[in-house]
Parts: sequence; structure tokens; C-alpha cells
Amino acid sequence: MDVRPSPIAGTWYPGSASELAQSIDSMLNAHAGSTLSGELIAIVVPHAGHRYSGSVAAAAYALLRNLAPDLVVVVSPIHRPRRAPILTTGHDAYGTPLGVIPVDEEALAILDRSLESALQMRALPIHRDREHSLEIQIPFLQRALTRPFQLLPLMLSDTRPSLVKAVGHALSTAAANKNTLLIASSDLSHFYPQKVAQKLDQEMLSRITAMHPDRVLAAEREGVGFACGRAAIASVLIAARELGANKAKLLSYATSGNVTGDEQSVVGYGSVALLHQP
Repeated sequence: MDVRPSPIAGTWYPGSASELAQSIDSMLNAHAGSTLSGELIAIVVPHAGHRYSGSVAAAAYALLRNLAPDLVVVVSPIHRPRRAPILTTGHDAYGTPLGVIPVDEEALAILDRSLESALQMRALPIHRDREHSLEIQIPFLQRALTRPFQLLPLMLSDTRPSLVKAVGHALSTAAANKNTLLIASSDLSHFYPQKVAQKLDQEMLSRITAMHPDRVLAAEREGVGFACGRAAIASVLIAARELGANKAKLLSYATSGNVTGDEQSVVGYGSVALLHQP
């Protein structure tokens, strides 16, 4: 099996399997007993180093402990320039200190067929990428989920509404016949003073919890809210709605200033659950 090696283990999160497991379990246990009414379809989670945003992410991942999805879809931005608007891994699996998670090639093929029909393009496979925003989620999944699962990784570098809509529909098509969990990976505003960041983040989170993908995409253009993974969030909102999600709930919010004590220039982090409630 061709396994993507981790470029961030030991820096963005602990490189020792035992230390990583203990760290994540501690964060998950802090949210033990958290429950929501309804079926969990998707989560939106941050992707900074575990030291900074791990607690916010854990508020969402703690809800997964009783779930057993066969497929987990993780959609993230890509922070380095790429020649394609939609990318995926060219490897057979992702590796972390906690083990190996295989890619669901069948789901990826279904997604590609849908993208080709709508956009005349497929997700570009890339090798040995250094993208942290997708990988940072995998150790949480490895500790929160107790049964084996497969991964559908997708990275977006384009925020055009027509492309995001097609990606969202392709995701729901790929997920339709599987027990699937959708994940959007995104931080919020970057490098504003704490009070400014909180205002910007509140606006973005209100658009996410209102489940308005077009308004999520428009927030940065309007200068009222920011999210580096806004395309990932919007596409997951579209897919989640097609899969039955009709309710969103904010689970946790913080900034890097809450961790470091430096409130002059912070990054915002939020976690949201997307649910189907009868």
C-alpha cells in the first residue's frame, strides 16, 4: 500500500503514538457526555495545531464516539498554490503515528464521475502534499471512531460558487449509498485583534449555522467574515443538506488568544454540527 507520509507529525501534533493518543483522549474526555438531538450528518472543525484549536475541534469529535461510519469525507482548503481547483491524494492511504487510514477508491471514482459531468474535470491526484488542514483531522478520527473506516480526502483551491455547488452535489452523490460522515476543515479570521476577530467570526458562524453556503462564500467579498476553508464549508453545507441535514448548532468557539494570552493578533476557531432532526 502506498501510504502518504505525515509531514506534520511531531510539530502540529505529537509525533509519538502514545503521547498523541493521550493528548486527543484528554481533549475528547473534556467533552464527555455531550449529546445532540438528531442524526449527525457533518461537522465543521478548525485545523490549527492541536495545541491551539484542538479543544474546539474536540467539541465536535466527542460527538462521534458512538458513531460507526464506513466513509469519512474530509474537505479542506489547500494553502499552497496548485494548478487545479480540486485536488485529492494520489496515495492509497494516509499515515499518522496512530496508524493507516485507506482511501475509499470507489467513493472517489463516483465523485470524479459527478465532477466530470458537471465541470468537465476530475480531482487532481497529488503525491506527498504538505497540506496540514486535511491531515490534522485524521488523528481525531482515529481516536473518536472505534471501527475501521475509509477516507475520501478533497482539497479545494477555488471558491467560485458554481464549482462549489458542483463539488457539494458530487460529495452527496459519493456518500449517498454509504454510512457517511462529512467534515469541513477551516479556521476563521486571521491576525486581527481579539475584539475585531470575535465580531468577524460571529458573522461567519451565523452564516454557517444558518446553513447558507452562498452567504458563507460571500462573507469575505463583503468584508464581514473570513474563513480560509470557506469553499470547503460551503460544499459540505450543500452536501449535508442534500443528505438530509436541516439544523446546525455551534458547539465551541475560541481564538488563539484564549490559548496564548496574546490578543493583539489572533486566529479564530469554531466547531459546528450539522444534523437531521425530524
